[in-house]
Amino acid sequence: MVERVSTGIARLDKALEGGVPRGSWVAITGEPGTGKTILSMHFAWAGLRVGDPVVYVTTEQEFRDVLTQAAQFGMHLDEFPIYSLGWRKEPEEPPLIVVVDMFGLLKIARHMSERSREGEKARRYGVLSMDTLIEAINEAYDVLNVSQGGKGPGRHVRLIVDSMSAFWSDKPVMARKFSYQFKIAAHRDNVTAYLTSQYAMTTKSTFGFGLEHVADGVVHLWMDDVESAREVRRWLIIKKMRMTNHERRAMRLEVGKGGVSLVDA
Repeated sequence: MVERVSTGIARLDKALEGGVPRGSWVAITGEPGTGKTILSMHFAWAGLRVGDPVVYVTTEQEFRDVLTQAAQFGMHLDEFPIYSLGWRKEPEEPPLIVVVDMFGLLKIARHMSERSREGEKARRYGVLSMDTLIEAINEAYDVLNVSQGGKGPGRHVRLIVDSMSAFWSDKPVMARKFSYQFKIAAHRDNVTAYLTSQYAMTTKSTFGFGLEHVADGVVHLWMDDVESAREVRRWLIIKKMRMTNHERRAMRLEVGKGGVSLVDA
């Protein structure tokens, strides 16, 4: 029996036989503005409401902007205890959301660079390097007491990285290598991940081309050409999902007061 994790969108859960298989890594791909971040918010909100802690990595905006946007859709993430890796103080209570934003990544990159100077080979770590991201995720796991093996009992954790493309924007040819490196370092049996990735508007393929190879599932978003359609028409299709007899037809993706809703084409 496959244990499934709700996406927070009823129609998408139905298309996935009840949700994403627990422990899966799902790539959410698409052009800017197609709804990747909002899908991530739904995933986080659904988890928090059933007691799943969330590790939320955001490189696209400050987390306070994520909170504001989510609240506009009725998802009040700030109702739950939040701790940011960018803060100087330790968490006062066990958090349900651990935030990794640009400030947290900068703090971690500085600490890693300082530690390296104490050794034989000094190294300067970049804010958007894969090594920095992995260190940040491991720190977040430590805060939530996620074991290294992720075996046996323990809370289910939801990991969101929005977006992965930021970590190979200057080296797109390394995307596949970085994706494997990240999955090997950060995968846990009790962690289900949403990893967003930009699609290149010119080639219509994942920027850097590599994340889809390591993902257990791929949900692709796009929009019709606005100049010919004269309106914004967004679409969603499930390209793959392991251990799932998923639906194979595209659905219209609408964004309203309650966030995302899916309509059969």
